[in-house]
Amino acid sequence: MRNTGKPINPVQPPETDNLWEWAHGLPKIDLHRHLEGSLRLNTLAEIALEHGIDLPGYDIEQLRPYVQVTDDPPDYLSFLKKFQFLHRFYTSKEAVQRVVREAIIDAAHDNIRYLELRFNPQALANVQGFSLPGVVEWVIEATEEAQTSTGTRTCLILTIPRKEPMRTANEILELGIAYFGPWIRGIDLVGDEVNFPAELFIAPFRRAREAGLNITIHAGEWAGPQSVYTAVRYLDAQRIGHGIHAIEDSSVIQLLYERNVALEVCPTSNLQTGAVCSMAQHPLLDLYNLRLRVTLNTDDPSISDTTLSDEYAVSIAALGIEPQQIYRMLRNSMEAAFIPEEERPWLTETLRRGLAAYPGAVEEFNAL
Repeated sequence: MRNTGKPINPVQPPETDNLWEWAHGLPKIDLHRHLEGSLRLNTLAEIALEHGIDLPGYDIEQLRPYVQVTDDPPDYLSFLKKFQFLHRFYTSKEAVQRVVREAIIDAAHDNIRYLELRFNPQALANVQGFSLPGVVEWVIEATEEAQTSTGTRTCLILTIPRKEPMRTANEILELGIAYFGPWIRGIDLVGDEVNFPAELFIAPFRRAREAGLNITIHAGEWAGPQSVYTAVRYLDAQRIGHGIHAIEDSSVIQLLYERNVALEVCPTSNLQTGAVCSMAQHPLLDLYNLRLRVTLNTDDPSISDTTLSDEYAVSIAALGIEPQQIYRMLRNSMEAAFIPEEERPWLTETLRRGLAAYPGAVEEFNAL
């Protein structure tokens, strides 16, 4: 979607030729971005050479098919296999912190003012047998450094992998409770929701809510609306990662509406994983029109070769979203963010200032 033409006149709706510039100029929030899916390809090659990681090749183009969706057929299991390859690169504290810093820097370059970066401590620790608390502290330290240098406020979410034993879920839960504060803000359930349904994890997530953690759950991405229902009804999810198959059940839509649950929608990822058959069939606009709390996000920018500006642009060009709806989705993101409450007024005003250059944008942002 990128284009190098002249900037658009912000008074007019963006046209296809300069749509990406319009999207890039907007202040943005990304609530759904995986650290493990945000590694730069050149960083992978450099870490591999430095630490002697055996790879099929050390040229970026040789690496690309292993870590990025290229001509892969749409399939969620193939998509998830990219993470298995990427997990090999967390070889030292320096490597972990480099990846964190670069992910935040890349977000800042895309004019993202607030970022929620989620990661699996076990995946970062396993390569060299690092301690889980140590890895979490490394990520927090690098996040604070990158936030200071970029100005992009960044909060962190710990992810619990569905396929691992329940003791892993409990270990990560305890980390979330122990480190809950201005940086670690909540937990997430990730991975294969088809073969590892959310109801297996009711107990740890109930404990998470009792402890005051924020909760988002991957659901309704590859499984049906029942997955979303379980995540909201029994795991107390405040937000749903993806959630697009909720559209198939009106009672689930009603539940999401009544509980004001936000949907973290990632259009490009949804196409690449086979969650939708084509962009024309993506239900983003329908979910929005049903007055759900829809937000736009990237998921895995490196794996999907996307940016949040790309996601904004494709939503307009291919999904029928209007600019004023983008502004309202941005408001949804602000309200659904797991940012500490005392910082929410700052975030709101930051977005308003950034939108002021676009006539009508602040009014739409304020309309909800």
